[in-house]
Amino acid sequence: MESSNTKKLVRRLKIIEGQIRGLQTMVADGTYCIDVITQTSAVKQALSNVEDILLENHLGSCAIKQVQSGQVEKAKREILRVYKLKRR
Repeated sequence: MESSNTKKLVRRLKIIEGQIRGLQTMVADGTYCIDVITQTSAVKQALSNVEDILLENHLGSCAIKQVQSGQVEKAKREILRVYKLKRR
C-alpha cells in the first residue's frame, strides 16, 4: 500500500479510536441512549469508509497484479470474500 494511503488510514483509525473512547465515557456517564446510538452509527460509518479505502487499494494494486501474473482464481476468491463481508 502506498505510504500516503497508509498515513491517511492510520489517521482515520486514530480518529475512530478517539470516538470509541468517547463512547465508553458516554456509556459510563449514563448518556441518553439515542445520543450513544448516534455516535455508534458514526463509528460504523467511519469503519466502513476505512474498509472502502482498503478495498479500493487492493483492487487497484494487489488484485490487478494477481490477474496479470495468472492468479485469476485467487483474485476472484478474494474479491468475492470481501464482497460477502461488506454485505453483512
